[in-house]
Amino acid sequence: MKFDKKTLSDFDQSLRLEWLETNGIGGYASGTVSGANSRKYHGLLVSAQHPPVGRMVALSKLEETLVVRGPGNTEERFELGANQYPGAVHPKGFQYLKSFERQLFPVFTYEAGGVEIRKTIAAVHGENTTLVIYDVVRARRPFTLELLPLSSCRDFHSLTFANDAIGTQYIFDDGVFRTLNYQTCPEIFIAVPGSRFTENQTWYRNFEYAVEQERGLDYREDLYTLGNFSITLKKGDTLGVIISTDDPTGKDAAKLFARETKRREGLISKFSGNENLKRLALAADQFIVKRGELSTVLAGYPWFADWGRDTMIALPGLCLVTGRFDEAKKILLQFASVVSEGMLPNRFSDREEPPEYNTIDATLWFFQAIYHYYNGTKDKSFLKKILPVLEEIMTWHEKGTRYNIKVDEADGLLSGGQEGVQLTWMDAKVQDWVVTPRRGKAVEINVLWYNALCIMNFLLTENGKADMGKPYAVKAEKVKEQFNIQFWNEAQQALFDYITATEKNSALRPNQVFAISLPFPLLTKERAKKVLATVTDHLLTPKGLRSLSPDDAEYKPVYLGNLWYRDGAYHQGTVWSFLLGPYIDAVMYVKEDKGKAEAARLLLKFFNHLDEACIGSVSEVFDGETPHAPRGCVAQAWGVAEALRVAVRYDLT
Repeated sequence: MKFDKKTLSDFDQSLRLEWLETNGIGGYASGTVSGANSRKYHGLLVSAQHPPVGRMVALSKLEETLVVRGPGNTEERFELGANQYPGAVHPKGFQYLKSFERQLFPVFTYEAGGVEIRKTIAAVHGENTTLVIYDVVRARRPFTLELLPLSSCRDFHSLTFANDAIGTQYIFDDGVFRTLNYQTCPEIFIAVPGSRFTENQTWYRNFEYAVEQERGLDYREDLYTLGNFSITLKKGDTLGVIISTDDPTGKDAAKLFARETKRREGLISKFSGNENLKRLALAADQFIVKRGELSTVLAGYPWFADWGRDTMIALPGLCLVTGRFDEAKKILLQFASVVSEGMLPNRFSDREEPPEYNTIDATLWFFQAIYHYYNGTKDKSFLKKILPVLEEIMTWHEKGTRYNIKVDEADGLLSGGQEGVQLTWMDAKVQDWVVTPRRGKAVEINVLWYNALCIMNFLLTENGKADMGKPYAVKAEKVKEQFNIQFWNEAQQALFDYITATEKNSALRPNQVFAISLPFPLLTKERAKKVLATVTDHLLTPKGLRSLSPDDAEYKPVYLGNLWYRDGAYHQGTVWSFLLGPYIDAVMYVKEDKGKAEAARLLLKFFNHLDEACIGSVSEVFDGETPHAPRGCVAQAWGVAEALRVAVRYDLT
């Protein structure tokens, strides 16, 4: 997608458009098309100090100024950057933006003072390094490019303010600058070949981050510089800047860029005929990162680490339809290695602390991911390795594990829940307030439990142990029978959201769609049609499914405001992008080939979102009400993965 000058010169519009570059180890570069940072998470180099976590904003910005000589040797200065301050925007470099496009990389083209210069930003895979490539497209005469680095060097959740503790020492030698802002920060290197460095130690104060203000958080920050680089350029010149936490001496930006270009071209080669699929394949790559010797999935940028549930839901779309089977295996083995008491972790922390296990469904989604991986590879050696882990999980769930997660012997259904603990994907919690506790027997949990039993029977049979699989098949039939008896809500022609000994909760939520979207459905086609109709009427939007019907008294139409309001709305009407995937699965299950045109229309409309928030990626959530403004993380793994998965599976493009 290419954006024109009319859109780009409107600050409000260009501030809402974001770009993201990632490095495969948890670090990234990110900002807005306007040039102004709108989040504390934005930065030209956000390094992962303990990959894939421990992320720090090593360098916030690199402000460019064109210094052009005019007639009579007069000097004109054109500042290409932009910043928000209290009551002001300065400078307004977005007015010089001729175009912005995002193909393999984000590319900005500026035009000012008779100079046209193209800037390309690229994160280097496997290291905390960002490249900024400047190509001089047109210039009447030689000019000077000044580069002003602005740094905060902090944890990416926090903010920096002017202080005397920041380091003032630096070395500049043969075009390579290095400094250490604080002892707790990584050393920062900036290589600008052929440049001069002019010292000018200054704090720039009161940068404002509009999205943080919108989210009810602290939103002002001070940034520091030790000085600026300057270099003379002419038409046809290319300048490659390397920003890194590793010494770039001897490295060539052009070679690094060529290597990264080749890597990305390989990622999209199988989707060469479709632009939307190419964009989603590139976006998918951003979430697959290294953790030790294996791999994992970051749930979303900018702030999420790796979550068990998100990883397992996203794995088929991120890895399997893209042909990245080896990485899929490494991800599955990574999580298998940390199974505890029959449970997958809910999430890993940002600070290398032990994983948290407060999830009832991540473990069950693990079965789904393994099932799809095996069907895509027929990897028998992996199957032999993973089956003992799955059998252990089954044993723990039947005898009982953390948080009262246990199979009810009377009906075979899976129950769980503990006061003050959130366990399902509807997991918002503010201090002691669990917004949607859903304790007892939740509908999607028992759909997943039924599927896990069926998958165990299938995998054991595939492994030549059909006799060991039969007991799981018998248990699955019992679950299917009891599920249909206990969860069917005749009054609503839908499924109850959860049941307990004293309550059958009739809130209309999207969780019931999984009963007709997973590999082993539980409902007859007649009931499946009714569930699909109810979900369509109450929950379907062009951006995904609402988390609660607008007819419910607890429905929240927008996901905005402070933490209390946002978390209170998170699963109370907010639209979730990833739910588009299971909805399309349900359409195809119920309507079969007759549903393909409907699913394709829905997906094509959804693809418009690829150009409205983080360019080329999918937002985490949207407001429940029109126009369904994008909210939450600007790039979410399972949102990208599910759109890509159903597009490829059903050939919807």
